[in-house]
Amino acid sequence: MVKHIVMFKLADKSQKNMDQAVEALNSLSGNIEALKFIEIGTDFLGSERSYDIVLTAYFDDRDGLKTYAGHKNHLPVVEKMRSLCSSSTVVDYESK
Repeated sequence: MVKHIVMFKLADKSQKNMDQAVEALNSLSGNIEALKFIEIGTDFLGSERSYDIVLTAYFDDRDGLKTYAGHKNHLPVVEKMRSLCSSSTVVDYESK
């Protein structure tokens, strides 16, 4: 299994922007066959080090992640998140 974890920091942490970001990320669920499961969380601590939103996406293998990355239903979400966020960080790894 491959896990793809992305943390997002909103440029403007308003409730409207948070809702738009979470809605965009949730739109991935069920719309990309290679994406087996998705989990989205929002930070409750709000510390200086905190990111605002985390996405964890699960794939069978690296090919699934590659398919997802260029998928027509993923690309608009990437653009939406870029428009809302000041930064993001990612890690991709294999797990058992």
